[in-house]
Amino acid sequence: MNVLFVTLDQFRGDTFGAAGHPLVKTPTLDRIAREGVRLARHFSQSAPCSPGRAALYTGMYQMNNRVVANGTPLPAGLDNIALLARRAGYDPTLFGYTDQGLDPNRAEGSDDPRLDNYDGVLPGFSVGLYLPESQAGWVQHLRAQGYDVPSGWAPALRGEPNRPVELSLSGFLTTRFSEWLERQESGWFAHLSYLRPHPPYAAAGGFATMYDPGDVELPIAPVAKDQRHPLHEIALALPASAAPTDPDEMRSLRAQYYGMVSEVDFQLGRVVDAIERRGEWDDTLVVITSDHGEQLGDHGLVEKLGFFPQSYHVIGLWRDPRSSHAGCTIDRFSENVDLLPTMADALSLEVPVQCDGRSLAPLFADGDAPWRDSAHYEWDYRSHFIGDSPARWPQDRTLSRQNLAVSLGDEIAYVQFADGSYKCFDLAEDRTWRTECRDPERVMRAAQEQLVWRQEHSRRELTDMLLQPSRPGRWPENYGLKRVGTRAS
Repeated sequence: MNVLFVTLDQFRGDTFGAAGHPLVKTPTLDRIAREGVRLARHFSQSAPCSPGRAALYTGMYQMNNRVVANGTPLPAGLDNIALLARRAGYDPTLFGYTDQGLDPNRAEGSDDPRLDNYDGVLPGFSVGLYLPESQAGWVQHLRAQGYDVPSGWAPALRGEPNRPVELSLSGFLTTRFSEWLERQESGWFAHLSYLRPHPPYAAAGGFATMYDPGDVELPIAPVAKDQRHPLHEIALALPASAAPTDPDEMRSLRAQYYGMVSEVDFQLGRVVDAIERRGEWDDTLVVITSDHGEQLGDHGLVEKLGFFPQSYHVIGLWRDPRSSHAGCTIDRFSENVDLLPTMADALSLEVPVQCDGRSLAPLFADGDAPWRDSAHYEWDYRSHFIGDSPARWPQDRTLSRQNLAVSLGDEIAYVQFADGSYKCFDLAEDRTWRTECRDPERVMRAAQEQLVWRQEHSRRELTDMLLQPSRPGRWPENYGLKRVGTRAS
């Protein structure tokens, strides 16, 4: 079986046709949803890109993988989805980026250039097309076509509305994948890591005018100043995260985001066509998700940050041609950490012990199977303080208080800040996270649920073993001593 693993950077979980969006057109994603399973309440575990991807690739919550920022190294020795694919006999090949920095313990000296940035390649992947943050390969391609493109990825992307869609960044990646696919035998594994619909908010070619801003709805407004958590207030004061206050400007920004969504859907259509021409569509497992979401003006914010669900609710599609569950929608809470265990199941491999997520296979078979009642995600903002005085951090725990964790249930959302403050929202009363829960008993239950979640998911690779003479034959298969040694090597 072939495996097509797709990430669409910064893709909100409610912004495509199959999810019920009234305006955005996504025929390719809608088709894949009809032919597979749509995870309606699917959440990433962190933001921004590196932390979100670390959770996705390793199946581990941020509190365990400890990638807390763009720039945090990925600890060596962790298992991941590429290494899993290799154990299944594939040569997993990357198109795009993975944003995983090198563990300094694996560096070739202090001057190793891989220590200068965080956009390295996840261990285990071969590279079909590498697009680092500079997007250098694409920019060079544009210049070869006669376009005067400024240096830097953001200026190049802002010019996308002024160039034909076939020269877009997403189009460039799609073409390189299609060329690679022509040279492959059956049994391939490709990870297509698209940057779009990540900002800047500028859709390619005709997609920039596909949506009339006058047709676009306005976002959820922020609560009154005296009801905001200080972190929310700080974010609203930052130019990079504050949404436009002019309604027309806000509608235009949203229209461009919708255009970027439709354009990357168009490029995915080209991918599907290429696979179908080979006669392999019915032999291809397709997994589509995102590293994190996008505020898109909700609560007065853009980009991805904080505790509101728009930054973490992401697209989740799983299409296995061997399955009989085509067109199924799962309304239970699913998480990106579940995808690695589910992939292991699909490839007939053991689920790595490190995984905090669980295989979705029971839910695919029975939507009423025992399952979690809440989704969880974390946001760590210590990176804004690290440059202050790094020499004192080993003795000073101040950085460890710059984070938050969220537990999201059906009727309540609880946000615990590491400084001891909290927010608790009554979702039964108001789904928009603008009404706080004032019932002490409900707040206590929500806080206890999060505490139990943290206790349950402490790392356990070696903790469920005892070194004693009776150990042979006692260990469950996925706790075998040989397996642990292999994973750590």
